[in-house]
Amino acid sequence: MFRVTQFMQELARPTPLGAKRNPPGPVVIWNLVRRCNLTCKHCYSISADKNFSGELSTEEVFGVMDDLKAFRVPVLILSGGEPLLRPDIFDIARRAKAMGFYVGLSTNGTLVSEANIAAIADVGFDYVGISLDGLRETHDVFRRKQGAFDAALNGIRLCRDAGAKIGMRYTLTQDNAHDFPALLDLMETERIDKFYLSHLNYAGRGNKNRKDDAHFRTTRDALDLLFDRCWRQVQAGQPKEYVTGNNDADGVYLLNWVHRHFPEQADLIRQKLVQWGGNASGVNVANIDNLGSVHPDTMWWDYPLGNVRERPFSEIWTDTSDPLMAGLKQSTRPVQGRCAVCAQRAICNGNTRVRAWQTTDNFWAEDPGCYLTDEEIGLVENHFAEA
Repeated sequence: MFRVTQFMQELARPTPLGAKRNPPGPVVIWNLVRRCNLTCKHCYSISADKNFSGELSTEEVFGVMDDLKAFRVPVLILSGGEPLLRPDIFDIARRAKAMGFYVGLSTNGTLVSEANIAAIADVGFDYVGISLDGLRETHDVFRRKQGAFDAALNGIRLCRDAGAKIGMRYTLTQDNAHDFPALLDLMETERIDKFYLSHLNYAGRGNKNRKDDAHFRTTRDALDLLFDRCWRQVQAGQPKEYVTGNNDADGVYLLNWVHRHFPEQADLIRQKLVQWGGNASGVNVANIDNLGSVHPDTMWWDYPLGNVRERPFSEIWTDTSDPLMAGLKQSTRPVQGRCAVCAQRAICNGNTRVRAWQTTDNFWAEDPGCYLTDEEIGLVENHFAEA
């Protein structure tokens, strides 16, 4: 996750470069249930509105939580499917809070209602993320259900009014990019605390004309708008929290933005971006699915590392006999192609490996989702073509 606002605040009020502090354990995104009341176009868990057999019981979940706590996991993000369809979700959440975890709820928002908002508020979730894919027409098409937008927005308002920290979650695609500016406006008018922009760009791309490619141009335009909006709010002393995910090239793109607008601060920001370290899959980000299988992050559902019914999470996570985990945990990952010769690799850490794997069957091939030009990553003209 790339915390845009944090770096913008560094521009406004620079602080000295301190020692790098690594988290004690990984953030765990836990898909507690696969059932969902929606069938969204871009669902990574391929959920449906039916019960799935073999899911962890309440007692099994509690046992895993004990191991996670002993392993010093600081954050649990409770997800699905739709987590509010799990009957014991509030029991799990309350126990997690009592154990001292930072606890987030990731929901489509449509099932947040007057009937359960008191229970949601009583848990005291540290963060509730609700997904919007665009304005009403776009969102309902993506979610394949008429009225989904109005229901999700109602859920946002109920959580906000109950005192929960609310985040709007948005996955950028070619089909909903036109609504992105209006969603940022909606965030302000609805007094939403946080905006999470997730990238979805799995298609392979060539190595030429990245600046003009329509898909990459869409990504760059969206980030330009996000950066400008965030900076304006920081300057006004009313910052919102903006974060991005699933494309760690965003850190390099921000550095280029800083070079254009605040060149005198670019060196310090670059050092802090290197400290951030880019992609953390398999290191500081983990996933447990509804059946108990562990993955390097939520996008690796086709690649199980082990199952918590058979081995504790703590053992699975530290086992580097798996070739993917061995590579992910290397201080310099064994990336290839364009990524191997990128001058900014220390910032993005080779970006998102799952895209390379899904398009080439090679964990370490160059990331086809990198939208940066050869000039932006320090390659001389035609360097890659001649290599």
